Amino acid sequence: MAGVEKNKSRDAIVGVDIGGTKMMATVYDADFNILGNCRKKSRGKSGNDSEKRVVKVIREALETAGSPTISGIGVGSPGPLDPETGVIIDTPNLGWKDFPLAALLRDAFGVPVVVDNDVNVGTYGEWRCTSLRSYRHVLGVFPGTGIGGGIIIDGKILHGFSGAAGEVGHITIALDGPFCGCGKRGCLEAVASRVAIAKEAAALAARGDAPYILEQCGTDVNAIRSGVLARAIEAGDQMVEAVVRKAAYLTGVGVGNLINVLSPEAVVLGGGLVEAMEALMLEEITRGADEHAMPFLRKDVVITAAQLGDDAVVMGAAQLIVEHLASGKKGNGK
Repeated sequence: MAGVEKNKSRDAIVGVDIGGTKMMATVYDADFNILGNCRKKSRGKSGNDSEKRVVKVIREALETAGSPTISGIGVGSPGPLDPETGVIIDTPNLGWKDFPLAALLRDAFGVPVVVDNDVNVGTYGEWRCTSLRSYRHVLGVFPGTGIGGGIIIDGKILHGFSGAAGEVGHITIALDGPFCGCGKRGCLEAVASRVAIAKEAAALAARGDAPYILEQCGTDVNAIRSGVLARAIEAGDQMVEAVVRKAAYLTGVGVGNLINVLSPEAVVLGGGLVEAMEALMLEEITRGADEHAMPFLRKDVVITAAQLGDDAVVMGAAQLIVEHLASGKKGNGK
């Protein structure tokens, strides 16, 4: 009980990561020590209860923390969303359209709430909570199921005119390339994401050129995850390795172009592909950036792997709400 009373005596803050498949809430004290957390699937069996589950995951995280008094909640959510109002414009995986997430949480918990894009928040977390904190201009690129991005300019998340800046996965890499989920051809995401790699790996398996993939996954694209690709390379599937290296290099081409436009001090690389094959991904992405960034702009730019893993978004969200409160802001829509 003493621990509970101690927690109640200090304001805490909550960081929330809402994903297409899972959501997580972590409660921190004023020194960013973890007091408690909770993780749940984003949708129940009914498939229509994501908004209730967000509230529930926060409540249960607070219970594990000893029910401390909280001063604010920070959230990283899939977009597109309006960072000024905290309204989720359209997130099909969660069934949200014009959904007032910030207002829902503000009403439920009676505290200020700030909501931003999950990749923006993850980049912010990597910047604020690792050795990258000494920089002011940081680009985050996260190759996984898709390819997300976040941009920190002069210590602030870049939202742009639309509020949705940072869609690095949709820069055009191949004019006549494959169709992307966004409807355009040749986006970086269409040629270099884990899904794009899995499609090529499944084709290799179908013709007998990827024996490990064939044995483990057959030709099921959805089963060919980042870890499977890494193990296939370790098992000697050379053509799979060639596909992964090409995708990583193309990601590096995109990074090089972004360096030319944004001139960051550091580029942080995260996502499932980097976590599963860090050395390979960094090697090829760095090579692509070296060959496509202007030498003057590429000089002294640090390219490094993300360090926080699954905690990047919750840590970034907690940092974001603390900075909003310190600046006198009351969160989204206030």
